[in-house]
Amino acid sequence: MASVEFLGPIGKEPMEVDIQNLNELKAIFSDDKSLKEWLDICAIAVNDSLVDSLDIKIKPDDKISLLPPVCGG
Repeated sequence: MASVEFLGPIGKEPMEVDIQNLNELKAIFSDDKSLKEWLDICAIAVNDSLVDSLDIKIKPDDKISLLPPVCGG
């Protein structure tokens, strides 16, 4: 199973998912009210590389990271 980590203020514990692509992950998260607000604003990384397509294939040993926007000075 692939692992999912939630960075910054998302405040969710890491989880394991059995998915084929990121579209399936989005479908899982759309049912979770605490994650729904983050779906449209987070960047997504797979194995520490940012991705720009939800069609990317996910392998069982992949690490998926949700990266919320940050601001700094």
